[in-house]
Amino acid sequence: MNKVKITVSPAHTVGQTDERIYGSFIEHIGRAVYGGIYEPEHPTSDEYGFRGDVAGLIKELNVPLIRYPGGNFVSGYNWEDGIGPKDKRPRRVDLAWKTTDTNQCGTDDFSAYCDRIGAAPLMTVNLGTAGINEAKNIVEYCNLLGGTDYSERRRANGFEKPHAIKTWCLGNEMDGVWQIGHKEAYEYGRLAAEASKAMKWVDPSIKTVICGSSAPDLPTFPKWEETVLDCAYDHVDYISLHRYYNNNNKDTLSFVASPVDAEAYINTVISVCDYMKARKRSPKTMMLSFDEWNVWKHTCDLPREPWAVAPPILEEYYSTEDALVVGGILITLLRHCDRVKIACLAQLVNVIAPIMTENGGGAWKQTIFYPFSDASNNGRGLVYDIRTESPVYHCSYGEVPYVDAAIVKNEDGRTVIFAVNRSLDEEADLECNLSQVAGDAFLAVHTTLTSDSPYDHNSMNEPNKVAPHLCEAPKNEKGTLLCKLPPFSWNMITVQ
Repeated sequence: MNKVKITVSPAHTVGQTDERIYGSFIEHIGRAVYGGIYEPEHPTSDEYGFRGDVAGLIKELNVPLIRYPGGNFVSGYNWEDGIGPKDKRPRRVDLAWKTTDTNQCGTDDFSAYCDRIGAAPLMTVNLGTAGINEAKNIVEYCNLLGGTDYSERRRANGFEKPHAIKTWCLGNEMDGVWQIGHKEAYEYGRLAAEASKAMKWVDPSIKTVICGSSAPDLPTFPKWEETVLDCAYDHVDYISLHRYYNNNNKDTLSFVASPVDAEAYINTVISVCDYMKARKRSPKTMMLSFDEWNVWKHTCDLPREPWAVAPPILEEYYSTEDALVVGGILITLLRHCDRVKIACLAQLVNVIAPIMTENGGGAWKQTIFYPFSDASNNGRGLVYDIRTESPVYHCSYGEVPYVDAAIVKNEDGRTVIFAVNRSLDEEADLECNLSQVAGDAFLAVHTTLTSDSPYDHNSMNEPNKVAPHLCEAPKNEKGTLLCKLPPFSWNMITVQ
């Protein structure tokens, strides 16, 4: 049995979480929109064509922010194609995913949907094939009350009140040679700076996110960050990070250590941001938007028949080991909540997603649904700067602790411990003195997600094969919590 000790003190904190670290992402790709959130013929769909069963599951995830409409898709997208009467909207080829987009769901439809499910849009503007004009025009359309061409067009389309979208991404992965309208760092940095200026002149209340590197293993990282921030530091509010992980090498212990890589990535970007702050002698601290992250095994190719409408693309089946990676990244985000203010699990439905659907049929939860739901619903508040003493193991990321953890004090007074035990075969004997943060007379509830095999996964036929269950209640010995973390498990311990 691995002995693990966590030290926590009210005097040592990271900071308050921004609820937007529990954001997600919907792109016009595969069945994410059509057949995912939007399916007018589905028996649960509302009067606007959005699936009620999917909306219910999204509400369970308690997602406060959804990035839209891309992703690679946005770099060839004309947002004006997706507004106005639906029978007048053009069908367009999407070069990013080699499909046809019907434009039946667009800016107004999605913004109103977000209102109904209690989320806010994180809108992305096209800086690939479009530019400053299109960027300022969509802000005018969405955010001005009226009296101008674009705001009056919104009102004529049936949306009297502004959508009031407060956060905007300045393009997507513009360093990637796969991106439509790919740009070099200085070229993009200048365009992003000018676009952000124009957008903020239309609505000074908005915040903007500049594209960082698409991945830390690209040869341009982190020089890209330095160059684009040199161009735009004074005009933007966040810089983006994107990162996906997989176990294509069939090395489970290295795979579940992937959050170590995410942590190094975050720390490097912070270092570049702080260097640019010092170099520019700026009073502003640049914050981070980790607006694409997940497990992506790259098991699904583009559709064999090009220009299909909403074909199945990137529909991963997630396993227990995937859930541990997602849980570990959530712990990493909490540990950096002082700088990571936005994060988006990519994506939300069907496409590398926690929610899966059948067209015309049911919807079900993938394994990664559960750690995200646990953290989103129970991990908002004050994050403690804890010290975790754990045995280590060696893998492709070097020396990695078997157990990683985060502790959050919620506004309702609950103290919540999130912990991952990466050991395949040994439980962890956890000890944590909580007397200073939870008192001596606490009660605790422990839920865990684990399975017989790291590769077990859920399906429509077995939707609950891998799901959390209650463990034996942790012991309280004079304010010290004692409990056992099962082998290869995601854990949430709630202390009242």
